[in-house]
Amino acid sequence: MPIGMVPAGTGNGMVKSLLHAAGEQCCVSNAILAVIRGYKHSLDVATISQGKTRFFSVLMLAWGLIADIDIESEKYRWMGSARLDFYAIQRIFHLRHYNGRICFVPAPGFEDYGEPMSFHCRPTDEESPKQEESLKTQQHGYLGSDVKLEDMHWRTISGPFVSVWLHNVPWGSEDVMAAPNAKFSDGYLDLIMVKGLPKLALLSMMSNMNDGSHVESPYVTYIKVKAFILEPGTRVEDPTKEGIIDSDGEVIARGNVTYKGNQKPLMAYDKVQITVDQGLATLFAPK
Repeated sequence: MPIGMVPAGTGNGMVKSLLHAAGEQCCVSNAILAVIRGYKHSLDVATISQGKTRFFSVLMLAWGLIADIDIESEKYRWMGSARLDFYAIQRIFHLRHYNGRICFVPAPGFEDYGEPMSFHCRPTDEESPKQEESLKTQQHGYLGSDVKLEDMHWRTISGPFVSVWLHNVPWGSEDVMAAPNAKFSDGYLDLIMVKGLPKLALLSMMSNMNDGSHVESPYVTYIKVKAFILEPGTRVEDPTKEGIIDSDGEVIARGNVTYKGNQKPLMAYDKVQITVDQGLATLFAPK
């Protein structure tokens, strides 16, 4: 069933991506016309899994700086979209670094990033010990990709990290081109990883996000991946504190001493696995 979208939120990254690809301005009227005209566009869908728990993502997954800005700035929602810029400056000058590790299956042409590793995974019917209280998926409907991860060639990179950001489409919001090389249905996610950079360099990098040139920074690793595993850890500056895992603007997991929301997280602050189904969703889009 095709999905039509109208920009009515803070970010509107998906609608911006669709309209920008057609050379159109991101506004309500153009989005509505795209639905009326009825042209369709395929979209990759990512499956985020932890044990039996599944969460489906079409926009992005973030951990570290970007997740902290997106979620913790909620207390400034009265500022509108300016809340993101305002809180980003706060986070840059009080920068956090996170211990952890990422593992990924690189797309062709990106095989030299990271170090080779062997894939080991718990059986799919096991639950993480830390996941006893997480939500469980009903056993009906689409249950996610059944790709054989053990048959892939995995690479790994260890922290500390400033930010780990996976993107499915180019724009994260109307003024943030997060992943300039992202495609709607290429079967890959774009990984934007930041580690080990000075605060002034980070400030400059963040100011270049409106045109995508931030990915050219020497402190940014930008690659395409077919599958991904995030093993989140504690803050380097204070090991008693952990982080937030954010998908499509929602908290799916949060660690100790983090932002306290009203809703129970879907997952534990533990290892999560991401796979991609190429072109699984259909959107109404400009031709």
